[in-house]
Amino acid sequence: MGKSKNIVMDGRDIGTTVFKNAPLKLFMTADPKIRAERRYKELKEKGQEITLHEVFDNIADRDFQDTTRTESPLIRAEDAVILDNTNLSPEQQLNFALEKVNALRNLKA
Repeated sequence: MGKSKNIVMDGRDIGTTVFKNAPLKLFMTADPKIRAERRYKELKEKGQEITLHEVFDNIADRDFQDTTRTESPLIRAEDAVILDNTNLSPEQQLNFALEKVNALRNLKA
């Protein structure tokens, strides 16, 4: 899967385990506080009763578990481009990713 077609995949070990040889890998990150605020807003809009502190703790716990697990830990692939979306809108993130895709396509042309 993915070798004969252009494909976009999302996951915590896609660039290091599933598609190690992908020509373009983006490693998305953001400040944990900002991630918690975004998730908190999303959960509140869905009517869930939770505190910002609980959301932050959940994110911190998951990050710790993901980065320290034995099998397929969450790490940035050496050749991955970092997309720090702490201060970026969804549209800015998309534009960043598309710039990288288009740059790769231009190299192949």
